[in-house]
Amino acid sequence: MPAPPARVLVPVDAPAPVAAQPEPEPASPTAAAPKPAPKPAAAKPQPAPPVAAQAPPAPADTRQLQTRAATSAAVERNVRDLLARSARDLGRVDYARLSADGRAQYDQSKRFTEQAQQALREKNFVFAETLADKAATLAAELLQ
Repeated sequence: MPAPPARVLVPVDAPAPVAAQPEPEPASPTAAAPKPAPKPAAAKPQPAPPVAAQAPPAPADTRQLQTRAATSAAVERNVRDLLARSARDLGRVDYARLSADGRAQYDQSKRFTEQAQQALREKNFVFAETLADKAATLAAELLQ
């Protein structure tokens, strides 16, 4: 048995932590109007802050949640239609006259149908739709 290959670990660069800005103190109700800040006498050039310390603004989350009830009902209806079409097509096939490959295709279509029905019972609509589509396709090919 050959030795396992050497493992190469690459260090991950973690982003620099963002310093928290102090929160402004709430104004007291008895405080007078705030005084304007004094202007600096001489404008000295300020060094630019390091780029890594500035955090980019967080993108606004504009995604909307879709209700699953409407989409799942439509998908379930589609799955049931595909399963009905598959059962109808398989009912029109004479199993005894099929070749070995045809019988294997027939049996595979039956298994896909059973798995799709199980996925429907488990409310796994995406998987059920995939299986029902495969079952319907195989059954339709047997009629040709």
